[in-house]
Parts: sequence; structure tokens; C-alpha cells
Amino acid sequence: MANFIDRRLNAKGKSTVNRQRFIERYKKQIKKAVSDAVTRRSVTDIDKGEQISIPTRDISEPLFRQGQGGKRNRIHPGNDQFNRGDQIQRPKGGQGGSGQGEASDSGEGNDDFVFNISKDEYLELLFEDLALPNLQNNHLNKLVEYQTYRAGFTNDGVPANINIVRSLRSSLARRIAMSASKKRELNQLQAELEQLQNRPGAEAEKILALKEHIELLKKQIAKVPFIDTFDLRYNNYAKREKPSSQAVMFCLMDVSGSMDQATKDIAKRFYILLYLFLTRNYKNLEVVYIRHHTQAKEVDEHEFFYSQETGGTIVSSALKLMNEIQQARYPEHEWNIYAAQASDGDNWSDDSPHCHDLLANHILPKVRYFSYIEITHRAHQTLWHQYQTLQQQYDNIAVQHIREVEDIYPVFRELFKKQAV
Repeated sequence: MANFIDRRLNAKGKSTVNRQRFIERYKKQIKKAVSDAVTRRSVTDIDKGEQISIPTRDISEPLFRQGQGGKRNRIHPGNDQFNRGDQIQRPKGGQGGSGQGEASDSGEGNDDFVFNISKDEYLELLFEDLALPNLQNNHLNKLVEYQTYRAGFTNDGVPANINIVRSLRSSLARRIAMSASKKRELNQLQAELEQLQNRPGAEAEKILALKEHIELLKKQIAKVPFIDTFDLRYNNYAKREKPSSQAVMFCLMDVSGSMDQATKDIAKRFYILLYLFLTRNYKNLEVVYIRHHTQAKEVDEHEFFYSQETGGTIVSSALKLMNEIQQARYPEHEWNIYAAQASDGDNWSDDSPHCHDLLANHILPKVRYFSYIEITHRAHQTLWHQYQTLQQQYDNIAVQHIREVEDIYPVFRELFKKQAV
């Protein structure tokens, strides 16, 4: 059996390391482009990869040049167009490569750098630093989180992950392997030379040949580099499943007649973001979908997002059904219970106090976190004020307002940002 050792400078997977290094270096620009892309996408394309454009000025590298040296005196002529303190207007366009601006008969510039990120990289950046709030360990048998851990060493990596001890150990082993036989031969020749020099009448030619051979061996040993790229070892990191608590997420969506198509689309975008976040970060987490108008109904994922059913509005029907399902299937001492509700705030006037009572007496004492988003351009109605009152009394409920599609991702991050320990 033959063993092949790849000692090329650019080993297999090198481009992957450089790609991750690039993403880390320009994460600020890439994350901004990712957050902007969420609002532009359709519901069906929200989890695909993305094409990122980074302005050329943001990827410029510092450069050192050889100067002329010495002391010089120069006189620079002034100009007849500007004086100190004048403010120059920014060009209207055509210089940054963005494709926007008016035509011009002068000027030049560089195109923006276009960088494609994969679906996994897109979702990783989209949900970075987010987590389910107030998660507690109940039964360590269902929900699994992914945790980064040390996974040995690798031959490729970024300078920040270099392992100095392992690299020096590998360097020592290489130098011993490459020079041990020559050092043994050198010691033998030096001992032989010493015997010849102490022996009277020794042959001068033989002594001279030994000295030349000794010098040659010393040069060969000296050529063995102290450190080589082959010696470098990097700390390797991987993800593994980390058992955590079992949890259930209730998704409650208002589909009444007051929810027009644009409002429903915003609600669907929010819930798709939530679904992607949960399924990407938590394994075996259960999701319960509830749609309601005057009556509430538990539905599957497809019906939740695509059903055309509509009607009047009684929000308490959804809260009541959620409470019944939770008591029957998800005991609070065994499950971490979460809920996310989306509505336009329109509700039967006598029903909002009933919603307050259901949340205060039956739901909030059992759930880890309850998030409510209201999607409307109108003034807030009684339902919003009832929820705000609960927010002042309980620390496990959050209320947010969405007006436009652009508000979805910032509101989502605010609701599920990772809490400090």
C-alpha cells in the first residue's frame, strides 16, 4: 500500500479557509447587505443564497512604496478655483460602479466587488447572535443546540488560530528527520579528522578531503529551515450537538378580513424567518401553527402560510386554543413554551379585555417568552394597549410594531437577540 503526502503550499480546502477569512474581514458590509436582502425577497426565496456587492474603497489594501529619501524643499502652486475651507459637492454618480447616476463625458472609476455567499453562509449571518430567550433545562432529551468546540488540529487555517507549540514541535521533528543522519556522519568525520591530526605523518590530502566533506555537511545542515509552512498547525473548530431543553413554539396569525394581502405577506415573512431560525438552530423543536378569525384552528405548515380562509376578528379564540393545546400536550414543567403572535390590532371591542385575562392568568405564567407584533399604519387600538399593560407587568412578553417590510428583520432581531448571562 502506498501513502501519498500532499506538501503543496496550497493544500486541499485552502480556498475555503480564505473564503471564511474574507467573510470575517468584511462581515460588517456583508451583514448589512444580508439584512437589506431580507426585505427585497419574495416569501419563497427568503432562504436562498445572496449576491453581495462591496464598494471597492472598502476592500482597498494599505500599500508601502519606496520613497526618494533625504530632505527636500518643494513649492506647490495654488489654484484659482478653490480656497481653504471651501466645500466641494459630492459627484452625482457614475464613479463608484453602482450603475446609478447620470451619464457623463468625463471621469473614471471601478466596479463594486461582487461576492456570492451560499445558503448556509447567508442563514448563518442572518441569525447570528440570536437565541430563544429564557430557555431553561427541563428534560434533556429532545431539543439540541449546536455548540462550537475544539476538534484537534489541522494543516490549514487562519493566522489567528495558529498553535505555536504544535507548530514548533512539528518543526523540531522535521529538522531531526532531515538532519539526523548528516549530524551522525559529521560527528564521525570530526572524530576521524581529530585522530588523523593527532597521528604523526598523517596524509595531508586525506585531512584536506575530510575538512571539505565536513564543511559540505555543515552547509547542508544549515540549509534546513527552522520553520516551514509544512510545520504550521492550526486549532481546528467544529460544531457538535449540545443536548438542551425540549421546547415548543406556538405561532398565532390573524387572518381576518381586516388583514389585507400586504399585511398578511409581512406576517408570513416574519413567521418564515422565525421558522428558519428555529429549524436551523434547534433540532427536534416542535412548532404549533394556529390561524384565527372569529374561530381559531390548528393547521399544518402549508395551510398556515397559503390558506385563503378569512372572516371577522376574535383574537381570544387563538389564545384559548393555544392554552388548551398546551395543557393537553405540553405540560409547563416538562416543556419550554414560546409563542409568537401577529395581528393588525383590529379586534372585537369587548374581546381585548378577555385577551388580557387569558394572557395574565393562563398563558404568561407558563410560557418562557411571548412576542406580539402589530402590523398596521393606523393608530393603535385597544388590543395594543392591553398588551402594553401586560408588558409593564411581566418580563416575558415583548410587544413590537411593524409598519413596512423594512421593519421585519430589525424587529425580529430585537425580539430574539441573545441575552447576556
